[in-house]
Amino acid sequence: MKILGITGGIGAGKSTVLACMKERYNACVIQADQVAYDLQQPGGICYDRITEEFGPGILTCGGTIDRGVLASIVFAEPEKLKLLNQIVHPAVKQWILGETARQREKGTLLTVIEAALLLEDHYDRICDEIWYIHADKQVRVLRLMESRGYSREKALQIMENQLPDDQYRCRCRRTIDNSGDFSADTQKQIDEAMAGLGISPPVK
Repeated sequence: MKILGITGGIGAGKSTVLACMKERYNACVIQADQVAYDLQQPGGICYDRITEEFGPGILTCGGTIDRGVLASIVFAEPEKLKLLNQIVHPAVKQWILGETARQREKGTLLTVIEAALLLEDHYDRICDEIWYIHADKQVRVLRLMESRGYSREKALQIMENQLPDDQYRCRCRRTIDNSGDFSADTQKQIDEAMAGLGISPPVK
């Protein structure tokens, strides 16, 4: 089984790339944000620890963690953010390691892991390759304004807090430019990169 890591800045179109990988190459797609969300639900391995550390005030009347309330706490206090990350990130990584093992046992040929902090959390140690999904800054801003309703200022502020382009490029094996038309340009780059991994032709 090949394990491919996907990373890149907000608005670069990682979700579109992942959908292509799943449909065209029958990949098992793991998204770290979704894993983190699931692990913070009641019964998830992060739930009790988070509620113990941050108190019942972060819970909704239904007993789930109110992500908006939690976010307002951690982004106001860097130490609280550090604590939350210390709870969630190792648990997410452990779950992903377990899932890749399960996929290997099933005979899955390709597992794709997507995470904003793929490089910072050293997923390169378990991936055969890491790809950087790039898009021009203005393209990303417009996508975020159209798809999420962000203001230009908010989009730029989020982008400023992520790794710069040169850091992604120097630390990733391949760069997929997703600035233009997906079917005419990006998909061709993906197919060429997949052939480099020894996975071709695409699943019909």
